Amino acid sequence: MSARAAVFVVEQNCVYQDADFADLECFHLAAWLPGNDASQTLAAYVRLVPPGLKFAEASIGRVLTSQIARRRKLGPVLMTRAIAECYALFGIAPIRIGAQQYLEQFYRRMGFITVSDVYDEDGIPHIEMLRPAIAIA
Repeated sequence: MSARAAVFVVEQNCVYQDADFADLECFHLAAWLPGNDASQTLAAYVRLVPPGLKFAEASIGRVLTSQIARRRKLGPVLMTRAIAECYALFGIAPIRIGAQQYLEQFYRRMGFITVSDVYDEDGIPHIEMLRPAIAIA
């Protein structure tokens, strides 16, 4: 939750309630950087949303890479794992996301297609994207 607030509220200057009641019904996937002692640092995070909670389809949201882990090429690894986990949890079915528009090409490379016009969410241009129901290796 701390990393989500750091990225979505502080870095992106969006004052909104990031933690919501959907968190209790979602699955959470995290990647960690090993620490020098018993501690670890969050490198990346994504929330897997069951069908019918945010969209009719399963969804992947709150995708982030922490500031300390950026430029490590974790985005494609995180999304590939998130897609695979969505399929494992919810079945091989389409996955819908609400993506920041500037990341449209990244998500296209991950197999998503744009299915909406641009809309404003908390002052940031977004688009809805859908990944057809296809299996991944």
